Amino acid sequence: MAQQLDHLRTRAEFLRVVGRGQKWATPGLVIRVVRREAEHPDDAGRPRLGLIASKKVGSAVARNRVKRRLRALANELLPEHGKPGTDYVLIGRSATVERRFEELRQDLLTALERVHKPGRGHRP
Repeated sequence: MAQQLDHLRTRAEFLRVVGRGQKWATPGLVIRVVRREAEHPDDAGRPRLGLIASKKVGSAVARNRVKRRLRALANELLPEHGKPGTDYVLIGRSATVERRFEELRQDLLTALERVHKPGRGHRP
């Protein structure tokens, strides 16, 4: 069984990741990533996850479906492909609702590969 992820809990945590994080967009989702070690060197724990599905995605039913799909993907892929001490925010898009799950999986893998690629450090 895959390791459970920790979650971002407060608005400040989400704003820090969305405001400072590296970004990569795919047809099915947008990812924002920030290393916690930059601010808290002693905090190299498990990856943390946050999910966002705005009203642009659709009704409450559609937003909940997007979050369930993104959560399932993250729980499957981040324990293996994520980095310790890193915060991830997955942002749903309107295409996330209807996109095939295998395509979403590939979107997330591609996005993780791109944001973890050497040389893609955050520039102030």
